[in-house]
Amino acid sequence: MTRIGTSDLDVFPLSLGGNVFGWTADRDTSFAVLDAFVDGGGDFIDTADSYSAWVPGNTGGESETIIGEWLAARRPRDVVVATKVSQHPVFRGLAAANVRRAAEASLGRLGVDVIDLYYAHFDDESVPLEETVAAFGALVSDGLVRHVAVSNYTADRIREWVGIARRLGVAEPVAIQPHYNLVHRNDVEETIIPVAQEFGLGLVPYYSLASGFLTGKYRSTDAAGHSSPRAAGAAKYATDHGLRVIDALQQVGDAHGASITATALAWLRAQPTVVAPIASARTVDQVPDLLAGARLELAPDEIELLSRVSEWTPTTA
Repeated sequence: MTRIGTSDLDVFPLSLGGNVFGWTADRDTSFAVLDAFVDGGGDFIDTADSYSAWVPGNTGGESETIIGEWLAARRPRDVVVATKVSQHPVFRGLAAANVRRAAEASLGRLGVDVIDLYYAHFDDESVPLEETVAAFGALVSDGLVRHVAVSNYTADRIREWVGIARRLGVAEPVAIQPHYNLVHRNDVEETIIPVAQEFGLGLVPYYSLASGFLTGKYRSTDAAGHSSPRAAGAAKYATDHGLRVIDALQQVGDAHGASITATALAWLRAQPTVVAPIASARTVDQVPDLLAGARLELAPDEIELLSRVSEWTPTTA
């Protein structure tokens, strides 16, 4: 178990991504994936109120609804659920009134009395940050939310949020959710990890497997030819450099009898301030590798090898 920042939330060191629920996983499959995750020791689920509004016929909130129905049916003990606000078609942005209405709607879909971890999904610079910070603080003081967090914020805006929260005397963020993985490192390592260390925040990275690229499924530069809805996202990593990363992951994983997926997650878990990478599973068969990634411990030289082979330096004029 790992502690999320300065909070009282101790979680399994991998978060199950709920973005696929109601998208590439229907209700029954989603229930089976959730069952397998919890049966295997998992207890941390990540979703957002906007999942999956991008699917034709969906309106947003489908993932929360499925998770809420599963919670009601299974009544698991000590499961931590994180969700987010700002992107739902009906609840866009981070104005105070909208944040309150969106949180109440999420509580209803999830069927819970309190949201364990509530993220500002994307920064909304059209709203004064002080208004947003105060709105999140009020959710905590009113008992609708246990802890607040930020996702896709710059380091400067995170520092500003913390400063405002301290001045107002309201709940400070305990976590940051950035895009971070072996083939997408520089910005997080250069700017976000330092601010996390400064304020004791835990990182809960999304795209931990680079849209599936770090599963090893795409072993050539023709990744775009795959039929998966996420293949286009993986294709951009299927370069010579990216494939060298996959080869190194296989080399390290083979030494442990572990998959490429589990090894990529283990590397990410070993990075400073990282609490629990987020990874999703479309099928029950994909769950064991995720659970293994939360338990695999790499040696320092293996972490260094993967860090070295995945290092990217921008070209200079």
